[in-house]
Amino acid sequence: MVTFIALFRGVNVGGKNILAMKELRTLLENLGLQNVETYIRSGNAVFTGRENDKQKLTEQICGEIKNKYGFSPFVILLDREEFKKVIESNPFPEAVSEPVTLHAGILTSIPPNPGLRELEKLKSAKERFKLVDNVFYLHAPDGIGRSKLASGAERLLGVRMTNRNWRTVLKIMDMAEKTTKEAREEG
Repeated sequence: MVTFIALFRGVNVGGKNILAMKELRTLLENLGLQNVETYIRSGNAVFTGRENDKQKLTEQICGEIKNKYGFSPFVILLDREEFKKVIESNPFPEAVSEPVTLHAGILTSIPPNPGLRELEKLKSAKERFKLVDNVFYLHAPDGIGRSKLASGAERLLGVRMTNRNWRTVLKIMDMAEKTTKEAREEG
């Protein structure tokens, strides 16, 4: 069994792409996934499954949502070890004490030609960022609501991403550890 983390983007935002987390749990269970848990209504799910092909599993999840709810969400699927690496690779460990100011933008792939110079021009005096493989780390002490860097990152990186604050990242990791433990106990 593999523990997966599914990060949905654009679900339940602005009254669009409505998908209750209870319904998402049921949908994932109906696909044969186990130990399904969700976190906050914007779309984070942790589950175990036997399928090792993440692309195939992502397509199954998106296809089932499209069939039942009429929209195809953007989903990034990571296994537990990949998600753990997101935490371990954090270049701003001192920012962890204020977890809502630290963000991990999980990218679909490593950007082949990221516009790092252009990103540098967008950042405020207090903001810091670092691209580590397929994760765009952003420390924004004043928040990301008005951050030009946060709003321009995906476009300048040239790769789709979904962003989570550090509090959410840590909560999802806790869920993944618990799910893995439960799956091992079930045998």
